[in-house]
Amino acid sequence: MTCELCGNAASGYLCNRHREQLAARLLELPALYREVGECLVPRRTGWGDIVATKASAGPRSPVDEDVIDTVNWARATEVIHGWRADVRRLRWPHRGAVPPARLDADCRWLAQELDWIVAQYPAAGDLAREVADLNSQVRSIVGDPEPRLQRIGYCVALVGEGVVCGAVISRLPGETRLMCRWCGSAYGPEDYLMLHHFQPADSR
Repeated sequence: MTCELCGNAASGYLCNRHREQLAARLLELPALYREVGECLVPRRTGWGDIVATKASAGPRSPVDEDVIDTVNWARATEVIHGWRADVRRLRWPHRGAVPPARLDADCRWLAQELDWIVAQYPAAGDLAREVADLNSQVRSIVGDPEPRLQRIGYCVALVGEGVVCGAVISRLPGETRLMCRWCGSAYGPEDYLMLHHFQPADSR
């Protein structure tokens, strides 16, 4: 099988890297949305001087409408609950009704079911994409963007007689041990010089 998100070889619908990302995002999402509540206080120019977030007649809104437009936590709860209901329908078809929607409980439940989701749930890629979108939207408000992968180079491991893997190797900031997501070869700090030496000349 190949990963629904990156196309790399995988033992299920997601590779290990994207499974780990989905697990982390599910566990982070409720806390991020709680943090959004602190961003709902309207912008101020001074003591008690509220600046309207939109040009409109009538009383000023008691909350920052720009934040509400960008991140709708009610929609996030609805989306995540929908995924829980669908996974539960396939995973546990004989169980009763799904509990009422609660973002934290639904995210935690999906995270606990990730082994089955990755191995058996054909829509695992769509779930991962939608959770990533919700995560990105809420992080744009709280000012805490996810760290971007840094491209290091190409894997130089031999995967056959005279055949070099050549897959792109990347890492998150701060990671010191590199691993090729395609062939599984690992590179520690002691291998960096060798890895750099064998990179194609036009990629250095």
